[in-house]
Amino acid sequence: MCSLQGRMDDHEARVLFERHAEMCKVFSHASRLMILHVLREREMTVAAIAEKLGVVLGTVSPHLLMMKQRGVLLSRKQGNQVFYRLANPKMLLAFDLIREILHEQMQQEILLAKKLEQKQATIK
Repeated sequence: MCSLQGRMDDHEARVLFERHAEMCKVFSHASRLMILHVLREREMTVAAIAEKLGVVLGTVSPHLLMMKQRGVLLSRKQGNQVFYRLANPKMLLAFDLIREILHEQMQQEILLAKKLEQKQATIK
């Protein structure tokens, strides 16, 4: 991973952190995370995304628009259909890393719960 420290002035750093915060807003809603997951392999139409997620089209469209405005998704129109794809697949590295960390936390919580159950069973 590259370090940008020392190569940016304060203004550039502030702009970068502001953009970082805006990008993180994409990761702040489960529906948007599911959309990113669905789009990881190929571009899809709005209807196909909605169908894959089992939600109505009107639920997906605002999320797609928000992600497009933040530069996370690109779209193209073909006839009356709009196709969406990831603007930069490198974003999935962050997406996957966060999911991996959360999965590890869940596994630790499960182990802790099992240990507590065993402890309570031996006390009784």
